[in-house]
Amino acid sequence: MDSSAEERVRAHWEVLAPGVARRRLPQWDATVGAVAGPAGVLVVDTGATLREGAEIRREVRALFGHEVTHVVLTHPHFDHVLGTAAFAGVQVYGAVGLAELLRRERDALRADAVRHGADADAAAGATDLLVYPRHSVCGEVTVSLGGDREVLLANVGPGHTGHDLAVFVPGVPEVVFCGDLVEESGEPQAGPDAVPAHWPAALDRLLDLGGDDARYVPGHGAVVDAAYVRAQRAMLARRFAQEQGQE
Repeated sequence: MDSSAEERVRAHWEVLAPGVARRRLPQWDATVGAVAGPAGVLVVDTGATLREGAEIRREVRALFGHEVTHVVLTHPHFDHVLGTAAFAGVQVYGAVGLAELLRRERDALRADAVRHGADADAAAGATDLLVYPRHSVCGEVTVSLGGDREVLLANVGPGHTGHDLAVFVPGVPEVVFCGDLVEESGEPQAGPDAVPAHWPAALDRLLDLGGDDARYVPGHGAVVDAAYVRAQRAMLARRFAQEQGQE
């Protein structure tokens, strides 16, 4: 990779801690993350298209000098999973039940992508080739990336969906990839697959993972702190209580 291309790659990625970075993708502003260790790299979410997934894989290799070895899918929405086929051959993790849901709802996933503005052919290609998680996380799973680099995967949902997985990276600072349980660039979206009654408790679990000093990475928007997550938790609790009272 020439120096100008390397500069473009580095401009895309925000370094959060040593060996930990994230990128905000265009169009839907979805976040992808990367955690590097001596034996490989773990990627958090894969984008909305095969093209995005392939670009993420190339850029991560350029950033860290290691191939991607693990992919974690935080939840089953198109803008976070449809790039997964670009990571064929890696170990893919998801919340328990995610693989079965994606198989069952593949056509709905494609339709949702198109409804939100994705190219129809690109969405069809990505769903036809979608790689499903082979590793299901029920409670917590620790993934080793070599040396002393370990990453904790925690099934903290349901909340935003029925299959919400968070990624906790120990270090200084600690980093928590939250998926769409936390959003910064807009109000959290509660679609038909949301579980509002459990969402505040899912945020409590995120805060238990990271504590007061962690950097919390939302599924959309800028990195936030624990105070922001607490404020969003309180807002969601009020919002869902009001909605239940109107029923």
